[in-house]
Amino acid sequence: MTHSAIGTFEVKVRPQQGAPGQLARMLLDKIFVGDLAGNSQGQMLSFGDPGSGFAGYVAMEVVKGTLGGRHGSFALMHYGTMNKGKQQLRLSVVPGSGTEQLVGLSGQMDIAIEDGLHQYRFQYLFE
Repeated sequence: MTHSAIGTFEVKVRPQQGAPGQLARMLLDKIFVGDLAGNSQGQMLSFGDPGSGFAGYVAMEVVKGTLGGRHGSFALMHYGTMNKGKQQLRLSVVPGSGTEQLVGLSGQMDIAIEDGLHQYRFQYLFE
């Protein structure tokens, strides 16, 4: 049975030194509020110039908290693009990454950013 979780999150992005050319590396810290409540830490690699309307990124993060009343952790894999200023952000649960009461978790998360507010919609299930 598929479940749905919605809410918001705050993200702190810390640029790191040492990436060549237009390739950038950042550390991520997030706080999730809503049906998913908790925090995460991750790393992101990006390329391009969002100011020009063209960019892409990949990232991995580990989320710790409560999802649908179940406690544990899981990893998310990110894939994002910006084309002519339009963003498409998609996240997937890394298979086998769920711990404690989140063992067997799978799913997809969509992120929307409107007026600086980060919102998530997470479709998930337990196998």
